[in-house]
This record gives sequence, structure tokens and C-alpha cells, in this order.
Amino acid sequence: MTRVLVLPAYPQYSGTTSAAVFDCIHRWSLRARLIPEWRFVNRYHDDPGYVAALAQSVRAHWAEHGQAEQLVMSFHGVPERTLMQGDPYHCECHKTGRLLAEALGLNTTQYKVTFQSRFGKAKWLEPYTEPSVRELARSGARRVDVICPGFTSDCLETLEEIAMEVRTAFIEEGGSEFHYIPCLNANPAWIDALCGLVMRHTQGWPLGQADAASLQASREHALALGAKD
Repeated sequence: MTRVLVLPAYPQYSGTTSAAVFDCIHRWSLRARLIPEWRFVNRYHDDPGYVAALAQSVRAHWAEHGQAEQLVMSFHGVPERTLMQGDPYHCECHKTGRLLAEALGLNTTQYKVTFQSRFGKAKWLEPYTEPSVRELARSGARRVDVICPGFTSDCLETLEEIAMEVRTAFIEEGGSEFHYIPCLNANPAWIDALCGLVMRHTQGWPLGQADAASLQASREHALALGAKD
């Protein structure tokens, strides 16, 4: 490997997620003699292709199932102290939410940004997803649609915590219909956006492959100088 682009599956940057990936790479680099050229994609929370893919997935769901009174955008939660320490995650989640709402033509009363997966005694980013959905049901909302824009692919946190546990909470409080809108997964619009991210961030790197004859000549020259392989 001579050049590596690191593109985390986390659209919104956080020291607890994206930076943790980068830490692993830097620890590997400490043990390596020959370090490749690294490039890191820190965030793409406001990338037009990513936002357009999210909007397309929501519209497709609405075309098939109709539209709920409220669209809940649930992001993975982190302790509130990370925001106080300068972590931009909270702000980037809200920007994604705003851009998605604008793409869908929603006003501020038609969507809500919440945070899930809270555990422990510390205060986490609010509002919390499950209590928010319970309150929507108690306030008379008969149906809610929930999407998790911070996850580019479905996992336990979306399929169990949201699609099952939060659904149960909504129904317990008197709600009638709970619709979970799947993550982007292998959505073609998202794959195109991902390709665009990669192409933009690899600009300037010579990506052409040397021909076989040149590679063989280089190998023979190295062997003549004493290389073992």
C-alpha cells in the first residue's frame, strides 16, 4: 500500500467515533516501518449527495406508505460533556437534520432531531429519542416516521433499538402506526454519493497502474542491487 483514503461510515464527526477510527490507524502507523500516504475524510454530514440520498429514501417510503405527521431524525447519542469540550457532533447532526428537512420541504414543526442509545448516569445529548416518541404519542400523534441519518447502514441500534424497542414505546403510549425508514445501506443514490466522496478526496493522487514490462524491469533492477524479493 502506498496511498490510503480513510472514509469512516460516520457522516457526522465525533471524537468518540471518527477520531477513534483515526486513533487506530495512527497506532498501527507507530508499528510500521513504511507508512503509506494517509488521507482522512473527517465528515460528510452536509455533503449534497449524502443529503439527496437521504431525501430520496424518505420520499420513496412516503410514496409507498404515505407521510406521517412527524418525521423523527434519531442520531446516535454521546455524553453532553463532549459538546462542552468542543466536539462538533451535536451541531453537525442538527445541520444534517435541517438540510434533510429543507430537501423534503418540511417546516420546523414537522420534524424533530433526537438522540438515542443513552446509557449510564451522565447527561447525554437531548432530546432523547424514546421519551420524545412517547411524548408525541401522548400529545395525539397517531403515526410517526423515524429515520437514523447518522447510520449509513442498518445495525442493532437501528433494527432493534429503534424499529423494535422505540416502536413498542410509541404503541404503549397510544400511537397507532410507527414506521422505521431503513438506512441508506446499498441504496444506489448513496453508492453514487459515496463514489463522489472518494473521487473528490483522491484528487491529485496518480492512480494509473504501471505496465507489466515496467514493473518487471524495476523488479530486476532491485534484485540486481541486492533485494531478496
